Amino acid sequence: MTTRILFVCLGNICRSPTAEGVTRVLAGKAGLELTLDSAGTGRWHLGEPPCAGMVRAAAGAGYDISGLRARQIAAADFTDFELIVAMDGDNLDDIAAVRPP
Repeated sequence: MTTRILFVCLGNICRSPTAEGVTRVLAGKAGLELTLDSAGTGRWHLGEPPCAGMVRAAAGAGYDISGLRARQIAAADFTDFELIVAMDGDNLDDIAAVRPP
């Protein structure tokens, strides 16, 4: 069975897509079957790629995140993913605020 993990930050253009990209590569090298995604708590960057500086930094370290696109966390994510990883405490509070009852 594949484990499903969602990484969440504020805008889904820096930290969470990078966490997704790095985890994807490391999981592949380790032979782990993971379904990975990332999202933001805000909606400012919906559909946008990760910020250019982060794409360059990730590429320099061997991770390609250029094809990822920002989305906002949704109620369905709480049933679609076994693990939701907040990038900081404020993100955790924002995630808790949208969690279905």
